[in-house]
Amino acid sequence: MLHERVDVLVTGGGPAGMMAGLLLARAGVRVTVIEKHADFLRDFRGDTVHPSTLALFEQLGFLDDVLKLERGHIEQVSLRVADSTLTLADFRHLSVPAPFIAMMPQWDLLDLLARRAAGYPGFELRMETEAVGVTTDADGRISGVELADGGRIEAKLTIAADGRRSILRDAAELPLETLGAPMDVLWFRLTKPDALDDGETFGSVAAGRMLILIDRGDYYQCAFLVPKGGSDAVRSDSLEMFRRGIVDLVPELEPSVSALESWDEVKTLEVSLDRLTRWHRPGLLAIGDAAHAMSPIGGVGINVAVQDAVAMANILAAPLARGDNADPLLENVQAARWRSVVRMQRMQKLAQDRVIEPVLERTAPIRRPAFPLRLLDAVPLLRRVPGRVIGMGFDPQRIESPDAFAGKAA
Repeated sequence: MLHERVDVLVTGGGPAGMMAGLLLARAGVRVTVIEKHADFLRDFRGDTVHPSTLALFEQLGFLDDVLKLERGHIEQVSLRVADSTLTLADFRHLSVPAPFIAMMPQWDLLDLLARRAAGYPGFELRMETEAVGVTTDADGRISGVELADGGRIEAKLTIAADGRRSILRDAAELPLETLGAPMDVLWFRLTKPDALDDGETFGSVAAGRMLILIDRGDYYQCAFLVPKGGSDAVRSDSLEMFRRGIVDLVPELEPSVSALESWDEVKTLEVSLDRLTRWHRPGLLAIGDAAHAMSPIGGVGINVAVQDAVAMANILAAPLARGDNADPLLENVQAARWRSVVRMQRMQKLAQDRVIEPVLERTAPIRRPAFPLRLLDAVPLLRRVPGRVIGMGFDPQRIESPDAFAGKAA
Protein backbone atom coordinates (compact mmCIF):
# COMPACT_ATOMS: atom_id res chain seq x y z
CA MET A 1 0.00 0.00 0.00
CA LEU A 2 1.18 3.46 -0.98
CA HIS A 3 1.40 6.24 1.62
CA GLU A 4 3.22 9.29 0.36
CA ARG A 5 3.01 13.01 -0.32
CA VAL A 6 3.26 14.87 -3.63
CA ASP A 7 2.98 18.54 -4.55
CA VAL A 8 0.05 18.46 -6.98
CA LEU A 9 -2.07 15.38 -7.64
CA VAL A 10 -4.30 15.09 -10.73
CA THR A 11 -6.82 12.25 -10.66
CA GLY A 12 -7.85 11.03 -14.10
CA GLY A 13 -5.79 10.70 -17.27
CA GLY A 14 -8.36 12.03 -19.70
CA PRO A 15 -7.99 15.20 -21.79
CA ALA A 16 -8.44 17.57 -18.82
CA GLY A 17 -6.10 15.62 -16.56
CA MET A 18 -3.34 15.08 -19.09
CA MET A 19 -3.42 18.70 -20.28
CA ALA A 20 -3.37 19.89 -16.67
CA GLY A 21 -0.39 17.69 -15.88
CA LEU A 22 1.50 18.81 -18.97
CA LEU A 23 0.96 22.54 -18.38
CA LEU A 24 1.82 22.38 -14.70
CA ALA A 25 4.99 20.38 -15.35
CA ARG A 26 5.90 22.84 -18.14
CA ALA A 27 5.69 25.63 -15.56
CA GLY A 28 8.08 23.82 -13.21
CA VAL A 29 5.47 22.33 -10.88
CA ARG A 30 5.98 18.80 -9.60
CA VAL A 31 2.77 17.03 -10.58
CA THR A 32 1.57 13.42 -10.40
CA VAL A 33 -1.27 12.20 -12.63
CA ILE A 34 -2.99 8.96 -11.66
CA GLU A 35 -5.18 6.92 -14.01
CA LYS A 36 -7.14 3.84 -12.97
CA HIS A 37 -6.79 2.00 -16.28
CA ALA A 38 -3.68 0.20 -17.50
CA ASP A 39 -3.62 2.16 -20.78
CA PHE A 40 -5.64 4.67 -22.76
CA LEU A 41 -6.87 2.10 -25.30
CA ARG A 42 -10.63 2.09 -24.86
CA ASP A 43 -13.67 3.53 -26.63
CA PHE A 44 -14.55 7.12 -25.84
CA ARG A 45 -17.77 8.95 -26.66
CA GLY A 46 -16.16 10.96 -29.40
CA ASP A 47 -12.85 11.77 -30.97
CA THR A 48 -13.48 15.30 -32.20
CA VAL A 49 -10.67 17.75 -31.57
CA HIS A 50 -11.94 21.21 -32.39
CA PRO A 51 -10.16 24.28 -33.79
CA SER A 52 -9.94 25.89 -30.33
CA THR A 53 -7.98 22.92 -29.01
CA LEU A 54 -5.82 22.60 -32.10
CA ALA A 55 -4.87 26.27 -31.64
CA LEU A 56 -3.63 25.44 -28.13
CA PHE A 57 -1.42 22.66 -29.50
CA GLU A 58 -0.03 25.17 -31.99
CA GLN A 59 0.85 27.43 -29.07
CA LEU A 60 2.65 24.53 -27.40
CA GLY A 61 4.59 23.83 -30.58
CA PHE A 62 3.39 20.34 -31.48
CA LEU A 63 0.30 20.81 -33.64
CA ASP A 64 2.03 18.93 -36.49
CA ASP A 65 2.48 15.91 -34.24
CA VAL A 66 -1.18 16.05 -33.24
CA LEU A 67 -2.33 16.22 -36.84
CA LYS A 68 -0.29 13.12 -37.67
CA LEU A 69 -2.85 11.25 -35.53
CA GLU A 70 -5.69 12.54 -37.67
CA ARG A 71 -7.98 10.08 -39.42
CA GLY A 72 -9.83 12.67 -41.41
CA HIS A 73 -11.24 16.07 -40.63
CA ILE A 74 -14.48 17.98 -40.92
CA GLU A 75 -14.62 21.41 -42.50
CA GLN A 76 -18.41 21.52 -42.62
CA VAL A 77 -21.17 19.70 -40.75
CA SER A 78 -24.01 18.16 -42.73
CA LEU A 79 -27.26 16.52 -41.71
CA ARG A 80 -29.78 14.47 -43.68
CA VAL A 81 -33.42 15.31 -43.05
CA ALA A 82 -36.40 14.28 -45.19
CA ASP A 83 -34.26 13.17 -48.15
CA SER A 84 -32.32 16.44 -48.09
CA THR A 85 -28.68 16.86 -47.12
CA LEU A 86 -28.24 20.21 -45.42
CA THR A 87 -24.96 21.95 -44.62
CA LEU A 88 -25.37 23.57 -41.20
CA ALA A 89 -21.96 24.70 -39.97
CA ASP A 90 -18.73 25.83 -41.62
CA PHE A 91 -15.36 26.05 -39.86
CA ARG A 92 -13.24 27.14 -42.80
CA HIS A 93 -13.47 30.86 -42.03
CA LEU A 94 -12.02 30.59 -38.52
CA SER A 95 -8.77 32.52 -38.05
CA VAL A 96 -6.87 29.67 -36.42
CA PRO A 97 -4.00 27.43 -37.57
CA ALA A 98 -6.34 24.49 -38.23
CA PRO A 99 -9.87 25.63 -39.19
CA PHE A 100 -11.52 22.21 -39.02
CA ILE A 101 -12.52 19.48 -36.59
CA ALA A 102 -9.84 16.81 -36.52
CA MET A 103 -11.00 13.24 -36.06
CA MET A 104 -8.53 11.12 -34.14
CA PRO A 105 -8.59 8.28 -31.61
CA GLN A 106 -8.60 9.86 -28.19
CA TRP A 107 -6.25 7.18 -26.90
CA ASP A 108 -3.63 8.29 -29.43
CA LEU A 109 -4.01 11.92 -28.36
CA LEU A 110 -3.65 10.99 -24.69
CA ASP A 111 -0.54 8.93 -25.45
CA LEU A 112 0.97 11.93 -27.21
CA LEU A 113 0.18 14.26 -24.31
CA ALA A 114 1.70 11.75 -21.90
CA ARG A 115 4.90 11.54 -23.93
CA ARG A 116 5.15 15.32 -24.16
CA ALA A 117 4.53 15.76 -20.46
CA ALA A 118 7.11 13.09 -19.61
CA GLY A 119 9.75 15.35 -21.15
CA TYR A 120 9.47 17.64 -18.12
CA PRO A 121 11.31 16.53 -14.98
CA GLY A 122 8.45 17.29 -12.59
CA PHE A 123 5.87 15.11 -14.35
CA GLU A 124 4.85 11.63 -13.23
CA LEU A 125 2.10 9.40 -14.64
CA ARG A 126 0.91 6.35 -12.71
CA MET A 127 -1.40 3.93 -14.47
CA GLU A 128 -3.57 1.39 -12.65
CA THR A 129 -3.84 3.75 -9.69
CA GLU A 130 -7.44 4.45 -8.73
CA ALA A 131 -8.67 7.12 -6.34
CA VAL A 132 -11.76 6.03 -4.41
CA GLY A 133 -12.15 8.85 -1.91
CA VAL A 134 -10.60 11.92 -0.36
CA THR A 135 -8.64 12.46 2.81
CA THR A 136 -9.01 15.52 5.02
CA ASP A 137 -6.90 17.15 7.70
CA ALA A 138 -8.03 18.27 11.16
CA ASP A 139 -9.47 21.49 9.72
CA GLY A 140 -11.56 19.69 7.08
CA ARG A 141 -9.26 20.67 4.21
CA ILE A 142 -8.86 18.09 1.42
CA SER A 143 -5.38 16.68 1.93
CA GLY A 144 -5.26 14.01 -0.77
CA VAL A 145 -6.94 10.80 -1.92
CA GLU A 146 -7.58 7.28 -0.76
CA LEU A 147 -6.60 4.56 -3.25
CA ALA A 148 -8.40 1.38 -4.23
CA ASP A 149 -5.51 -0.71 -2.88
CA GLY A 150 -5.93 0.79 0.58
CA GLY A 151 -3.10 3.29 0.27
CA ARG A 152 -3.31 7.04 0.00
CA ILE A 153 -1.52 9.95 -1.61
CA GLU A 154 -1.35 13.28 0.18
CA ALA A 155 -1.03 16.47 -1.88
CA LYS A 156 -0.83 20.21 -1.43
CA LEU A 157 -3.53 20.43 -4.12
CA THR A 158 -5.71 17.72 -5.63
CA ILE A 159 -7.26 18.31 -9.07
CA ALA A 160 -10.28 16.10 -9.72
CA ALA A 161 -10.38 15.29 -13.44
CA ASP A 162 -11.99 11.88 -12.97
CA GLY A 163 -14.88 12.30 -15.37
CA ARG A 164 -18.63 12.68 -15.38
CA ARG A 165 -19.08 10.01 -12.73
CA SER A 166 -16.48 11.68 -10.54
CA ILE A 167 -15.88 9.86 -7.29
CA LEU A 168 -13.91 12.76 -5.86
CA ARG A 169 -16.55 15.43 -6.43
CA ASP A 170 -19.04 13.23 -4.59
CA ALA A 171 -16.60 12.44 -1.79
CA ALA A 172 -15.82 16.15 -1.41
CA GLU A 173 -19.57 16.90 -1.30
CA LEU A 174 -19.42 19.52 -4.03
CA PRO A 175 -22.92 20.75 -4.99
CA LEU A 176 -24.25 19.34 -8.27
CA GLU A 177 -26.98 20.85 -10.46
CA THR A 178 -28.61 18.41 -12.88
CA LEU A 179 -29.91 19.95 -16.10
CA GLY A 180 -31.27 16.73 -17.61
CA ALA A 181 -31.02 15.01 -20.99
CA PRO A 182 -33.90 13.48 -22.99
CA MET A 183 -31.80 10.83 -24.69
CA ASP A 184 -29.27 8.07 -24.31
CA VAL A 185 -26.96 6.69 -26.98
CA LEU A 186 -26.49 3.22 -28.43
CA TRP A 187 -22.80 3.08 -29.36
CA PHE A 188 -21.41 0.70 -31.98
CA ARG A 189 -19.09 0.59 -34.98
CA LEU A 190 -19.61 -0.18 -38.64
CA THR A 191 -17.16 -0.52 -41.51
CA LYS A 192 -17.20 2.59 -43.66
CA PRO A 193 -18.63 1.74 -47.09
CA ASP A 194 -17.11 3.17 -50.26
CA ALA A 195 -20.30 5.11 -50.92
CA LEU A 196 -19.62 7.27 -47.85
CA ASP A 197 -15.89 7.65 -48.30
CA ASP A 198 -16.24 11.41 -48.83
CA GLY A 199 -17.10 11.75 -45.14
CA GLU A 200 -19.54 14.57 -45.79
CA THR A 201 -22.53 13.13 -43.96
CA PHE A 202 -22.20 13.59 -40.24
CA GLY A 203 -25.69 12.52 -39.23
CA SER A 204 -29.18 11.56 -40.33
CA VAL A 205 -32.61 12.28 -38.82
CA ALA A 206 -36.07 10.80 -39.28
CA ALA A 207 -39.18 10.62 -37.11
CA GLY A 208 -38.28 8.90 -33.85
CA ARG A 209 -34.67 8.24 -34.88
CA MET A 210 -31.34 10.00 -35.10
CA LEU A 211 -27.96 8.57 -36.09
CA ILE A 212 -24.58 10.32 -35.79
CA LEU A 213 -21.53 9.00 -37.67
CA ILE A 214 -18.02 9.67 -36.33
CA ASP A 215 -15.37 8.97 -38.94
CA ARG A 216 -12.47 6.88 -37.59
CA GLY A 217 -10.74 6.20 -40.86
CA ASP A 218 -11.85 2.79 -42.10
CA TYR A 219 -14.92 2.57 -39.86
CA TYR A 220 -17.63 4.71 -38.35
CA GLN A 221 -18.22 4.99 -34.64
CA CYS A 222 -21.99 5.24 -34.62
CA ALA A 223 -24.24 6.93 -32.09
CA PHE A 224 -27.90 5.94 -32.37
CA LEU A 225 -30.00 8.22 -30.17
CA VAL A 226 -32.90 6.77 -28.18
CA PRO A 227 -35.28 8.36 -25.64
CA LYS A 228 -33.89 8.53 -22.10
CA GLY A 229 -34.04 5.06 -20.59
CA GLY A 230 -35.20 3.60 -23.92
CA SER A 231 -32.28 1.28 -24.55
CA ASP A 232 -34.05 -1.82 -23.23
CA ALA A 233 -37.07 -1.17 -25.43
CA VAL A 234 -34.87 -1.03 -28.53
CA ARG A 235 -33.04 -4.18 -27.49
CA SER A 236 -36.32 -6.02 -26.95
CA ASP A 237 -36.82 -5.94 -30.71
CA SER A 238 -34.80 -8.13 -33.04
CA LEU A 239 -31.31 -7.09 -34.04
CA GLU A 240 -32.45 -7.30 -37.64
CA MET A 241 -35.07 -4.62 -36.96
CA PHE A 242 -32.36 -2.43 -35.45
CA ARG A 243 -30.17 -2.96 -38.52
CA ARG A 244 -33.06 -2.05 -40.83
CA GLY A 245 -33.60 1.13 -38.86
CA ILE A 246 -29.97 2.09 -39.46
CA VAL A 247 -30.27 1.45 -43.20
CA ASP A 248 -33.48 3.46 -43.35
CA LEU A 249 -31.55 6.44 -42.00
CA VAL A 250 -28.41 5.94 -44.10
CA PRO A 251 -29.00 3.52 -47.02
CA GLU A 252 -25.28 3.54 -47.90
CA LEU A 253 -24.63 1.57 -44.68
CA GLU A 254 -26.51 -1.50 -45.94
CA PRO A 255 -23.30 -3.39 -46.90
CA SER A 256 -21.94 -2.78 -43.40
CA VAL A 257 -24.82 -3.56 -41.03
CA SER A 258 -24.65 -7.33 -41.57
CA ALA A 259 -21.37 -7.28 -39.62
CA LEU A 260 -23.37 -6.24 -36.55
CA GLU A 261 -24.02 -9.78 -35.33
CA SER A 262 -24.92 -9.41 -31.65
CA TRP A 263 -26.41 -6.94 -29.18
CA ASP A 264 -23.16 -7.41 -27.26
CA GLU A 265 -21.56 -5.17 -29.90
CA VAL A 266 -23.96 -2.34 -29.02
CA LYS A 267 -23.15 -0.44 -25.83
CA THR A 268 -25.50 1.90 -24.00
CA LEU A 269 -24.10 5.27 -22.98
CA GLU A 270 -26.20 7.27 -20.54
CA VAL A 271 -26.19 10.95 -21.48
CA SER A 272 -26.02 13.50 -18.70
CA LEU A 273 -25.94 17.27 -18.61
CA ASP A 274 -24.96 18.74 -15.26
CA ARG A 275 -22.53 21.06 -13.52
CA LEU A 276 -21.14 21.74 -10.11
CA THR A 277 -22.29 25.09 -8.77
CA ARG A 278 -19.02 25.19 -6.83
CA TRP A 279 -15.97 23.51 -8.36
CA HIS A 280 -13.69 23.73 -5.35
CA ARG A 281 -13.11 23.53 -1.64
CA PRO A 282 -9.82 24.05 0.19
CA GLY A 283 -7.30 21.57 -1.19
CA LEU A 284 -9.42 20.41 -4.16
CA LEU A 285 -10.42 21.72 -7.59
CA ALA A 286 -12.66 19.92 -10.10
CA ILE A 287 -12.22 20.47 -13.85
CA GLY A 288 -13.49 18.90 -17.07
CA ASP A 289 -16.37 16.46 -16.90
CA ALA A 290 -15.92 16.21 -13.14
CA ALA A 291 -17.00 19.86 -12.93
CA HIS A 292 -19.57 19.80 -15.75
CA ALA A 293 -20.82 16.86 -17.80
CA MET A 294 -21.50 18.04 -21.34
CA SER A 295 -24.08 16.59 -23.69
CA PRO A 296 -22.58 14.93 -26.81
CA ILE A 297 -24.22 17.65 -28.93
CA GLY A 298 -21.52 19.30 -31.01
CA GLY A 299 -18.84 16.93 -29.69
CA VAL A 300 -17.49 19.75 -27.51
CA GLY A 301 -16.71 17.76 -24.35
CA ILE A 302 -13.00 17.16 -24.97
CA ASN A 303 -12.48 20.75 -25.93
CA VAL A 304 -14.30 22.32 -22.99
CA ALA A 305 -12.29 20.06 -20.66
CA VAL A 306 -8.98 21.10 -22.21
CA GLN A 307 -9.99 24.76 -21.93
CA ASP A 308 -10.56 24.19 -18.20
CA ALA A 309 -7.05 22.81 -17.85
CA VAL A 310 -5.59 25.83 -19.63
CA ALA A 311 -7.51 28.28 -17.41
CA MET A 312 -6.40 26.35 -14.34
CA ALA A 313 -2.74 26.53 -15.36
CA ASN A 314 -2.99 30.20 -16.32
CA ILE A 315 -4.16 31.01 -12.81
CA LEU A 316 -2.41 28.44 -10.61
CA ALA A 317 0.81 27.32 -12.33
CA ALA A 318 3.03 30.26 -11.38
CA PRO A 319 1.88 30.41 -7.72
CA LEU A 320 2.25 26.63 -7.39
CA ALA A 321 5.75 26.79 -8.88
CA ARG A 322 6.64 29.37 -6.22
CA GLY A 323 5.25 27.14 -3.49
CA ASP A 324 2.32 29.45 -2.69
CA ASN A 325 -0.94 28.24 -1.19
CA ALA A 326 -3.35 27.88 -4.13
CA ASP A 327 -6.55 27.70 -2.06
CA PRO A 328 -7.43 31.43 -2.31
CA LEU A 329 -7.13 31.21 -6.12
CA LEU A 330 -9.33 28.17 -6.76
CA GLU A 331 -12.49 30.23 -7.08
CA ASN A 332 -10.79 32.24 -9.83
CA VAL A 333 -10.56 29.14 -12.02
CA GLN A 334 -14.30 28.58 -11.83
CA ALA A 335 -14.91 32.29 -12.44
CA ALA A 336 -12.74 32.18 -15.57
CA ARG A 337 -14.68 29.27 -17.04
CA TRP A 338 -18.19 29.63 -15.61
CA ARG A 339 -19.74 31.85 -18.29
CA SER A 340 -18.34 29.75 -21.12
CA VAL A 341 -19.55 26.46 -19.64
CA VAL A 342 -23.00 27.79 -18.75
CA ARG A 343 -23.52 29.31 -22.20
CA MET A 344 -22.46 26.10 -23.96
CA GLN A 345 -24.71 23.98 -21.76
CA ARG A 346 -27.61 26.34 -22.42
CA MET A 347 -27.05 25.89 -26.15
CA GLN A 348 -26.94 22.11 -25.70
CA LYS A 349 -30.09 22.08 -23.59
CA LEU A 350 -31.88 24.23 -26.15
CA ALA A 351 -30.93 21.73 -28.87
CA GLN A 352 -32.02 18.84 -26.65
CA ASP A 353 -35.38 20.39 -25.79
CA ARG A 354 -36.25 21.98 -29.14
CA VAL A 355 -34.72 19.52 -31.62
CA ILE A 356 -33.71 16.13 -30.26
CA GLU A 357 -36.61 15.45 -27.89
CA PRO A 358 -39.30 16.40 -30.46
CA VAL A 359 -37.60 14.25 -33.11
CA LEU A 360 -37.38 11.22 -30.81
CA GLU A 361 -41.02 11.63 -29.74
CA ARG A 362 -42.30 12.17 -33.27
CA THR A 363 -44.31 9.46 -35.00
CA ALA A 364 -45.43 11.30 -38.14
CA PRO A 365 -42.90 11.34 -40.99
CA ILE A 366 -40.75 14.45 -41.37
CA ARG A 367 -41.80 15.86 -44.73
CA ARG A 368 -39.54 18.87 -44.80
CA PRO A 369 -36.56 20.16 -42.79
CA ALA A 370 -37.34 22.90 -40.28
CA PHE A 371 -37.01 26.46 -41.52
CA PRO A 372 -33.86 27.32 -39.46
CA LEU A 373 -32.08 24.33 -41.00
CA ARG A 374 -33.14 25.30 -44.50
CA LEU A 375 -31.98 28.87 -43.85
CA LEU A 376 -28.52 27.75 -42.72
CA ASP A 377 -28.20 25.55 -45.77
CA ALA A 378 -29.36 28.32 -48.12
CA VAL A 379 -27.17 31.13 -46.75
CA PRO A 380 -23.50 30.06 -46.50
CA LEU A 381 -22.57 33.13 -44.46
CA LEU A 382 -24.95 32.07 -41.67
CA ARG A 383 -23.17 28.72 -41.31
CA ARG A 384 -20.25 30.60 -39.79
CA VAL A 385 -22.24 31.24 -36.61
CA PRO A 386 -22.69 27.58 -35.55
CA GLY A 387 -19.22 26.96 -36.97
CA ARG A 388 -17.74 29.44 -34.53
CA VAL A 389 -19.78 28.25 -31.55
CA ILE A 390 -18.94 24.59 -32.14
CA GLY A 391 -15.38 25.19 -33.29
CA MET A 392 -14.25 27.77 -30.75
CA GLY A 393 -16.79 27.68 -27.93
CA PHE A 394 -17.24 30.78 -25.82
CA ASP A 395 -14.33 32.78 -24.41
CA PRO A 396 -11.63 30.45 -25.80
CA GLN A 397 -8.50 30.32 -23.66
CA ARG A 398 -4.93 31.06 -24.63
CA ILE A 399 -1.98 29.54 -22.82
CA GLU A 400 -0.54 32.16 -20.48
CA SER A 401 1.05 29.85 -17.91
CA PRO A 402 4.85 30.11 -17.75
CA ASP A 403 7.24 27.83 -19.59
CA ALA A 404 10.04 27.16 -17.12
CA PHE A 405 11.94 25.27 -19.81
CA ALA A 406 11.72 27.77 -22.67
CA GLY A 407 14.36 27.03 -25.24
CA LYS A 408 14.73 23.45 -24.09
CA ALA A 409 13.10 20.55 -25.89
CA ALA A 410 10.43 18.78 -23.88
